[in-house]
Amino acid sequence: MKLPPLLVVDDEKNMRLSLETVLRAEGYDVRLADSAEAALKLLAAEEVFMVITDARLGGMSGYEFLREAARKRPGLPLLMITAFATPKLAVEAIKAGAIDYLAKPFEPDELLHAVARCAERHQLIAENAALKARAGEPYRVDHLIGDSPKVRELRQLIETVAPTDATVLILGESGTGKELIAGAIHTLSKRAGMNYVRINCAAIPETLLESELFGHEKGAFTGAHRTKRGYVEEADGGTIFLDEIGDMSRPLQAKLLRFLEDGTFTRVGGTQELQVNVRLIAATNRNIVEAIQKGEFREDLFHRLNVMQFRPPPLRDRASDILMLAGHFLRAFSVRLGKPIRSISEPARAALLAHSWPGNVRELRNVIERAVILEPSPEVQAHSLPDFEVESRLRAGPANPSSSTGGGPMSLSDALMRYERELIQMALQQNAGNLGKAAAQLDLTRHALRYRMSRFNLDGGAVDDEGEAPAPSGSR
Repeated sequence: MKLPPLLVVDDEKNMRLSLETVLRAEGYDVRLADSAEAALKLLAAEEVFMVITDARLGGMSGYEFLREAARKRPGLPLLMITAFATPKLAVEAIKAGAIDYLAKPFEPDELLHAVARCAERHQLIAENAALKARAGEPYRVDHLIGDSPKVRELRQLIETVAPTDATVLILGESGTGKELIAGAIHTLSKRAGMNYVRINCAAIPETLLESELFGHEKGAFTGAHRTKRGYVEEADGGTIFLDEIGDMSRPLQAKLLRFLEDGTFTRVGGTQELQVNVRLIAATNRNIVEAIQKGEFREDLFHRLNVMQFRPPPLRDRASDILMLAGHFLRAFSVRLGKPIRSISEPARAALLAHSWPGNVRELRNVIERAVILEPSPEVQAHSLPDFEVESRLRAGPANPSSSTGGGPMSLSDALMRYERELIQMALQQNAGNLGKAAAQLDLTRHALRYRMSRFNLDGGAVDDEGEAPAPSGSR
């Protein structure tokens, strides 16, 4: 979280520049003002995380400035510097709104220590506000739209499991509503009034994930300028949701397993054992059985997480809910975008029902948003929907198994080879030619992907995770 700048107020130019040099050397962004009046104008126009002011200023004094700044910006940390430090003046500064004061001459470390405390305070307040905002997001079980038997069973299971403290594992394809299920479980739990923290394990670099999860001590690694609480500490008393847990490395899986046993952990670079009380919900879109068989996911962690298992059905397995969901999204986007679209035409409804929805509910939501944006009439027409050509290829083979040269029908072997080549091309394109990511998307090893690329002459432009190009065709 990037800090806003801090404000230095002093009518002596040399002092202003000296303070700026010291503070910028520590990575702080600094604003300068040569008077209290100029500082008040700057405070009205820009966010700062603290103010450092001299006691004696030309015009309005530092004490008057403190009182006015405290009135206009309640809670803003104000640090006073004075050349005449006496107990009486210290009391006056505190009464005026200062959180602390420094007597001239002072060591740079004294100033930096005071600024670091204010920076940490600002960060904690901002993080707490973000967590409370997350906890306040409206997750309710009735947000699971649908009337199919599988959805009704899912809602009933949420209502049964939520009041307990059982660990939950949610397995399902992307776009099936795993995050919605986790949020509904928290909302219906005894922890609903506490923090609900969500972490996407696939979105955080592996080198940072442990630090984000368990926190780190000052100096634990380059850039660790202060002790940082991890997400598990922020969620103490509440719920933590680990999305895409299948992407977590095995060493971190081992630490998570230990944490699940009794809630204890150690910050990165620390030695003190800490303990929290959190409920853990985990989710993954990976085939967990295959991941365990390949040694990519610990079986003991799976069993520890798998106290209560939820499996939200893919949209293709609850086709009776498609039009209900489409109507729900249509009403929401019509209001949001200010368009009076009231219904979906019969040809458009037929097109929605005919599609296989490889992206599940998320894909349907995006399709309806697109249709509302494009549709000029009060009813969604089929031409406002996408043609689903690319989407359909994600789940099905070639729509027309004929040769690319316009000849007769291809053999099954040729059709499968063409489809395999297209899938590999698509994966490489989606992952900017990165072999490791493309192999993971295709559920292949790097070696297997390299072999297939060589067979289809697709080596050009692809790079491995280490930046090395695969061996040219025929080199194996």
